[in-house]
Order: sequence, then C-alpha cells, then structure tokens
Amino acid sequence: MRLPMIISAGLLLSFGLNLPVMSKSPIEIAQSPPNNNLNLRRAEQRLEFNRRFWNQQNIYNYSYELSNSCFCIGDARGPVVIKVRNGQTTSITSVATGKPVNREYFQNYNTIPKLFDVIQDAINRKAFSLNVRYNARFGYPTQIDIDYNSQIADEERYLTIENFKVIKGN
Repeated sequence: MRLPMIISAGLLLSFGLNLPVMSKSPIEIAQSPPNNNLNLRRAEQRLEFNRRFWNQQNIYNYSYELSNSCFCIGDARGPVVIKVRNGQTTSITSVATGKPVNREYFQNYNTIPKLFDVIQDAINRKAFSLNVRYNARFGYPTQIDIDYNSQIADEERYLTIENFKVIKGN
C-alpha cells in the first residue's frame, strides 16, 4: 500500500518540477535570450575595458589574419592578412594566394579600432546575441560572433582574428 503512494508522490513531484518549462512553448524558449540587456551591458563593459587596454599599448604598426564567416561572396570571407602602419591600413592580401584583395570587402575590419567599432555597433543595435573573446596580452578582439536578429537568417557575422604581430619601427 505504501509503494503505490510513494510512486504517486514521486510522479506528482516530478511533474511539478517540470511545470515552468511546460508553461512556455519551445519556440518562445528558443527566441528569448536570457536577459539580453544584462548580457549587452556586460559586453559593453568588457569592450570599454579592452579598448582602453588596447589604446594604452600604443600599437600603431601591426598585422593580423582576419576570417569573416558570413553569408557573403567568397572574396569577402578571407582569410586575409591585414597590415597596418601608423594606424592606417597599408595592405590586405589573401592568405591563400598572397595577392591583394578588394579592400572594400574588409573596410569595416581593417584596423583593430574598427573591430572595436563593430562590437560597439552590435551593442548599439541591441544584437540578439553577441559573444566576444579578447586577447589577454594586448586587449584586441580575437573572436566576434554577432547575431543581430534571431528571426532573420544569414545576417550573422563571425569574425576571427589570428596571428597578430606587432611590427617594429615606423
């Protein structure tokens, strides 16, 4: 007699624990990020900290590889090597061929300060999802993943910054 009561109580308890999850449809759950405003505030704090840290380094001559995973033409994806002298982009070349590429495809990503601007823009536009990783030594972003709108396909942006090198001299 006790066994059926224990089983019934266990079932009721397990159903009770599942009620909050069952109160929302799977679509509602998938479409609502956990406290997006809080996530964006944290992203902005991290951005401000790392931008300040980068600026304190006083690095104006450098190079890095950039890959842009997007729903765009192949030439705009890279990977490319971007060289910067005195804070200005001097060349953008394909890693695969070593030849110059169309600079227009990379105009928003061709300096580290512009990469910080991409992150700030995502925050300003209240992107649905924003994940950024920063380099601990210099503060520049190493990975920028942005989904501006969960309801729109193919507008996401995934930038990877690798092989950063400080170039000595002017």
